[in-house]
Amino acid sequence: MSIAVKDVTKYYGEQKALDHVSFTVEEGAVTGFLGPNGAGKSTMMKIITGFLPPSSGEVLVNDLNVRDHLLEVRKRIGYLPEHNPLYPEMYIREYLNYVAGLYHLGSLKKTKVEEVIRMTGLQPEQHKKIGALSKGYRQRVGLAQALLHDPQVLILDEPTSGLDPNQIIEIRELIRQLGHEKTVLLSTHIMQEVEAVCDRVIIIHKGRIIADGAEKELINLQPQDTSFTINVEFKESLSPELFHDLEHVREIIPQTDRSFTLLCKKDIREDIFRFATEHALILTGLSLSGQNLEEVFRELTREG
Repeated sequence: MSIAVKDVTKYYGEQKALDHVSFTVEEGAVTGFLGPNGAGKSTMMKIITGFLPPSSGEVLVNDLNVRDHLLEVRKRIGYLPEHNPLYPEMYIREYLNYVAGLYHLGSLKKTKVEEVIRMTGLQPEQHKKIGALSKGYRQRVGLAQALLHDPQVLILDEPTSGLDPNQIIEIRELIRQLGHEKTVLLSTHIMQEVEAVCDRVIIIHKGRIIADGAEKELINLQPQDTSFTINVEFKESLSPELFHDLEHVREIIPQTDRSFTLLCKKDIREDIFRFATEHALILTGLSLSGQNLEEVFRELTREG
């Protein structure tokens, strides 16, 4: 296995950020690492890459203990952190050549720089200073430096942050391709991204792993009474407060002033039809959808 996290706990002062976390990530797969803000995702990634020490426990990368073999581990890891640290006064190619020198790529330097510029779609901007780039292109530079030394393991913290929809599709496709030959662990808040590129999902909440498996496995493990999502639309505007009269509605999510998503404990479409009749409302849309990963995530991490 490429990554093995064993009983890792991390304190910041008296605050416990990670609580006895254990998991493994195999080679040749893309694993999504999900959790609400403050759940411990970035802390875990910094520990795997050796930027933070754990308070207890250990991490192995390709059977090397990160604490005991830090330089060797970093040679095998490509890391794109959440806050992408770059030198804004440097040109793209200049910066990538600098990073290539840090990895002692020697005669391979020029070839590798050209390769990552092509892979990450930096060609149109390659002669600009990093400080003059949009956030999306700066994110591409960060991904390029992570790939430059052809690492066996990729740790990507919010890799598509700041990209426009077309760029997101391109980078997702690149991550999918990389996942065939490398170990990829990525964090994201975008569920469509997980569904598009990840073979497996790990969900962390309040410093603990609360779910681990393929997307379909996580969905199938959830109780059936939490799996009904009903989309409803009316001809006229109305207050979501009206829906509180309905039984079995767990959450009301307004989409517009006329359309709503209801998370329900059972299929209540007949009740909604009667509700509309009683309130003299005209229904223009009513549909039931099965549970998806976003609903599973919300159910597992909601307070209370």
